[in-house]
Amino acid sequence: MEVQNLLLTFGVIILSALAQSSMQLSTGVFLLLYRESAGRYLKKKTKNLLSNYIVGYIFLTSLLLTSICYALMVLFGGNLTILCLTVLICLIFSLAICVWFFYYKTNRSTELWLPKSIIRYIRKRAANSSSNIEAFSLGVLSVVAELPFILALMLVSADSFLKLPALWQIVMILTYTAISVMPLVVLKLSIRHGKTAAEIQKWRLDNLDFTKLISSILFITLGLFLIAFKLVAGGF
Repeated sequence: MEVQNLLLTFGVIILSALAQSSMQLSTGVFLLLYRESAGRYLKKKTKNLLSNYIVGYIFLTSLLLTSICYALMVLFGGNLTILCLTVLICLIFSLAICVWFFYYKTNRSTELWLPKSIIRYIRKRAANSSSNIEAFSLGVLSVVAELPFILALMLVSADSFLKLPALWQIVMILTYTAISVMPLVVLKLSIRHGKTAAEIQKWRLDNLDFTKLISSILFITLGLFLIAFKLVAGGF
């Protein structure tokens, strides 16, 4: 594989991972779990719950990526058609608009687009998570709930993974997962250094517009990147 094509493939994967990392549902659930557990359990147990939440997020993200790769191999021979790719690009641009206008319910809070019944369920699970398994499953649930916004990212990434040699496929799946989980790791380090849930939530509120802008820009950049180097240039 030519170096230029390799770098372009890396670009799609990294942009997709950054776009997923900018989504706020997993961050919100993480803070909810921290707030609910900090007042009830010892600091060590709270840290273990948060760590297992992150492991659950990593597990399902990597599992979905590998499963989508397998599905693309079976259904499309490892290469998305131009029509499928065009639909995905249109969806990515639509998601950029949705992030700005519909991802948050209001401009004055970090409450997300989810139906109230799902929000109540997530809050209940966070409040009742007292074991590592429950925290792990909550991390899995946060990825599932975010799928309407991240599935298109995973599809274009999986298509790019399959263009790579086998070893690079593994490396880039791990890279994608590491980038997407980075905000949770940063939050955990902030908590370890004394930040409270209230302080972190205040930062999120103060930077709400900036967060939306970054997410929208990442989605638009990915869409333009795909148009320029896959549709117009005829693929990698």
